[in-house]
Amino acid sequence: MVPLAAKRKKGLVIVESPAKAKKIGGYLGDDYIVRASVGHVRDLPAKAADIPAKFKKEPWSNLGVNVDEQFAPLYVVSPEKKKVVKELKDLLKNVEELIIATDEDREGESIGWHITELLDAKVPIKRMVFSEITKKAIQEALENPREIDMDLVQAQETRRVLDRLYGYTLSPLLWKKIRPKLSAGRVQSVAVRVLVERELERLVFKSGTYWDLKAELDTESKARFSAQLVTVKGKKVATGKDFDEHTGKIKEGTDVVLLSEEQARALQEKLTSTDWSVTSIEHRNQNRKPAPPFTTSTLQQEANRKLNMSARQAMQTAQRLYENGQITYMRTDSVTLSQEALDAAHARIKADYGDNYLVSRQYTGKTKNAQEAHEAIRPAGTEMKSASELGLSGGEARLYDMIWKRTMASQMAEARLRFDTVTIKADETEFRATGRHVEFPGFFKVYVEGSDDPEAQNEEEDSNLPELKENDKLGCADLEAIGHETKPPARYTEATLVRKLEAEGIGRPSTYASIISTIQDRGYVNKSGSQLVPTFTAMAVTRLLEDYFPNLVDLQFTAQMEQSLDDISMGQAERLPYLEKFYSGKEGINEQVKSHEEEIDPRKACTLKLEGLDADVRVGRYGPYLERQENGERVTAGLPPDIAPADVDNATAEKLIEEKKKGPQALGMHPEEGLPIYVKRGPFGPYVQLGEQTDDGEKPKRASIPLNYDPDSLELETAMQLLTLPRRIGLHPVDGKVVNAGLGRFGPYVLHAKKYGNFDKKTHTYTTDDGSKTVDVLTVDMDTALEMLAKSKSRGKAEPLKVLGEHPEDGQPVEIYEGKYGPYVKHGKINATVPKEMEINDVSLDAAIPWLEAKAAKKGVKKAAKAKKNTAKKSTKKKSAKKAPTKSVAAKKTSRKKSESTKE
Repeated sequence: MVPLAAKRKKGLVIVESPAKAKKIGGYLGDDYIVRASVGHVRDLPAKAADIPAKFKKEPWSNLGVNVDEQFAPLYVVSPEKKKVVKELKDLLKNVEELIIATDEDREGESIGWHITELLDAKVPIKRMVFSEITKKAIQEALENPREIDMDLVQAQETRRVLDRLYGYTLSPLLWKKIRPKLSAGRVQSVAVRVLVERELERLVFKSGTYWDLKAELDTESKARFSAQLVTVKGKKVATGKDFDEHTGKIKEGTDVVLLSEEQARALQEKLTSTDWSVTSIEHRNQNRKPAPPFTTSTLQQEANRKLNMSARQAMQTAQRLYENGQITYMRTDSVTLSQEALDAAHARIKADYGDNYLVSRQYTGKTKNAQEAHEAIRPAGTEMKSASELGLSGGEARLYDMIWKRTMASQMAEARLRFDTVTIKADETEFRATGRHVEFPGFFKVYVEGSDDPEAQNEEEDSNLPELKENDKLGCADLEAIGHETKPPARYTEATLVRKLEAEGIGRPSTYASIISTIQDRGYVNKSGSQLVPTFTAMAVTRLLEDYFPNLVDLQFTAQMEQSLDDISMGQAERLPYLEKFYSGKEGINEQVKSHEEEIDPRKACTLKLEGLDADVRVGRYGPYLERQENGERVTAGLPPDIAPADVDNATAEKLIEEKKKGPQALGMHPEEGLPIYVKRGPFGPYVQLGEQTDDGEKPKRASIPLNYDPDSLELETAMQLLTLPRRIGLHPVDGKVVNAGLGRFGPYVLHAKKYGNFDKKTHTYTTDDGSKTVDVLTVDMDTALEMLAKSKSRGKAEPLKVLGEHPEDGQPVEIYEGKYGPYVKHGKINATVPKEMEINDVSLDAAIPWLEAKAAKKGVKKAAKAKKNTAKKSTKKKSAKKAPTKSVAAKKTSRKKSESTKE
């Protein structure tokens, strides 16, 4: 708090995050106070306890939107933000002006407007905007302020209201009919449907088999190259593209030769002794243009392809780079570069590669909403420094390097390639060989865009053929008959899902990261490697929505909703008629949910009849299971938690049901304990168990079965070894501390002094760097354990992502850690999850303490519970909204008079 006697400062500058505040404060100096709001200062109530007492009895209160009064939103200030608002009000007393410096997008504009409403400033209010945090950019923004853009504010508010109406109206129906804690969302539900449709395509897919020949041929100079069989007796040989995915047979009307294994091997034997010669050579030149600089969407896609980052990780890393002044603003649909950026890239290209690699190029995008358009994502400043020159490391270095390379490549010459196609005759067959030569690398010197096809060849690589001419005689060094099976359509990855949503006009790229995280958190999607696999719950929910609310999960309808929201943001449409049409009346979502609620049978909604599967799949409270009738009796068996819907066939179902009928089979008796050892299957996979649960409730000893062991053929000796874990490998040669191997919640590990070495997640094995041996948790030795530990990060004091400060009650540190399910704050033994919508850099000590208090109260920690009670008591003082402020947003749009706004 600033003392009343203190000298008045020029201005109070408010940004969203502490990191951003620190950076900008360093540029502005002591004449300005720079503070962070840490995200939104007020929002719609998140839970019933947040609703002010005066509104609790209103029929619309649970929505947080007054649907009877022009869909006026009810805004509340959360307890942790009341301290922030008070501090800002105190600081405002000693400054000459209030400067809003939040991000230049809908969300940032909304945060800024809410701040001005709450602070009720008596000094002039200015809005400064910038796309990069450099000294020059901040000074220019300060010298050229504008007013708050009320069109953007209203656009954000309309989206927020629409999403609340959608989610809070549909989600309770899913709780009643399928399972508690499920959710529906305007973009979320469509994204889930896209994944489910792909899984259903895989489910009905029928594989086809075909054979071909691959030849290894030698020229007279003994240069060797490969060629593929393409025709037999002038007719094209069948490939995977010729098959019908629904029948597994050649498509009707396709005139091709389908070789069986027998035919392929007969042809192989025949051609081995025949003459081979070149019949034609074709050369084709082609130029490749560089990809445009990154937008939010393309950055997420490429970070997933090249860096194996999730959309959320990419955006969090980009946020840190932006706030540290290293890249421009990362939420943008624009591919345009400023003249400053062009000059910087051109100078660097000339210096590093020479004039012949430089081409000045400006891109234009297809941004649907001009208000969303900023500059493309690029390195900040005027020097185009590399990651190493900036001293970056880890994920930030990798992402920055990719942004740097993409920006540089966008201003470089096209790559020139030559493609060679050689046709070779052998008896009545033709083989084809293809080669590629990079004539001039151009932008390939710096960057090549990634591919979603894991088998695609890297474009920048040469694959030259030897010097050949027509009628050249060739020798056949090897001829191989190769069998192939057609593959089902690939599941979506985060990169391909982002690309699909953007192509369909669903949602906005800035929201994709949170959408992908949400559908995983809600149990709609599991991640298998890079694949996004929908669950049976996702299939049940999608079917219910398709059957009763088809428009709400229709891609075209949802894209039109997005366009309507853009029209509202640009002043080309009115919010009220749109919201009324969506929510009210016979066709509105509210009436539709009410009219369908009685006719939706919960049992039917939770029962899936999959094509080709005799048993039904039921979505139960504790997970999916199989159900069928046998001799008039109901038979059930649980499904493994990691099995994909398209992978469940009759053989799998039969095996699971038979195992359930038999019950757990004892491998044998433990020689020392005198108890049987069972192999069982639970919600988290197969495990071994020693004995049964006793009458006094004592649970038997259990151990998970690693993925490299088959539960069906597990031996007694192996089961006994698993039950003894963790085991001592030995003493570390450096510090003499114990090195252990064991099984944890997330799989097998080796452990030394709070430092973990991990096995491969897919196989639960580890292969040494020299490839000399492969070990598992039962066989890992000290040398291998040391190698594994050398690659891992410590789980000791060095692991916190951020230290927030000391807890006011005991002085112990409050820190942020990265967990399997996202970041969390830690104080002592209490952990509290960081809300999904909040970036790590936005989390402050004041924000974290209420989360910890709530978690402590839930766990029964008395001191924390007391603190929570006091906080709750303070938060119920009647300083809540006099009226929901939507009308004031509309009023601001026309009159701009502050007196017409409603204060919280």
